[in-house]
Amino acid sequence: MIREFIYKYYIDPIRYGQPYTLVDTLTYALILLVCIWLIYRWLEANHISIDREFVYSLIPWVVFGGCLRVVEDTGYITSDLHVIFTTPLIFFLIFALAMPVLFIANICEKRGMVQSWKKLFQWTGIALTLVTLGFLTWFGLTNAHIDTLVGLAILTMATVTTGLLYTLIRYGFGWHYMQDRLYQMLIFGHMLDASATSFGIDLHSVPYIEQHVVGSALIDLTGTAFVMFPLKLLVLIPGIYILELYRREGASGIWYLILLAMIMVGLAPGIRDMMRMVLYV
Repeated sequence: MIREFIYKYYIDPIRYGQPYTLVDTLTYALILLVCIWLIYRWLEANHISIDREFVYSLIPWVVFGGCLRVVEDTGYITSDLHVIFTTPLIFFLIFALAMPVLFIANICEKRGMVQSWKKLFQWTGIALTLVTLGFLTWFGLTNAHIDTLVGLAILTMATVTTGLLYTLIRYGFGWHYMQDRLYQMLIFGHMLDASATSFGIDLHSVPYIEQHVVGSALIDLTGTAFVMFPLKLLVLIPGIYILELYRREGASGIWYLILLAMIMVGLAPGIRDMMRMVLYV
């Protein structure tokens, strides 16, 4: 019975690319929270500062994760190894790549080999992203095609909706702390996710589907994927408000990690979905 449960809700969805269920969604959310806490404790134990520069240094790794996920979408990896490039296993893959680099970069700074370990860590993430983008470009040119207009349309939608939401929160609600670049990055990441989902399901010629439970239910209910935008509003606005209350209590380290996790769950799938649609995979 336990074996069947594990296969039904965890192994088979990963193996066959099935949509998420309520069970695995809640499980992965819980795992994410536990991982944030464990990473926080590990960073503190190793006296690694968790600040704004730390978050900035990790953003390229988030972009790298989103691009690397598309490698599996191309079908280029035909062996069983392709499952480690699927969600949620790819999060552990990126973690397994990033943590040794972070540790080595930190040692390099302590030994005076580099001025800032965060810059070295950041540029490593940028280099890996460029390599992955190079592969995807090669694949698009030789095996599929690259539709830059699709990418431009999605980025335009994300930019416009980010501007509108920022204006609403900053001037409509009077939340002056929205001038913080990290909050703006949070909004853009989730607007990119909503834009890619909306475009892919309602406007793209390839029949993409929404795999997440809540989003899929709302799309079925309303008949349009553009319902993702109000859904994001319902999550982002109270989320930002609670985050700011938490920051004012002085818990800056864990605040940065939670904010980074929120950026990641919007930006990474947004990049992945956009790149899929550009390549038609």
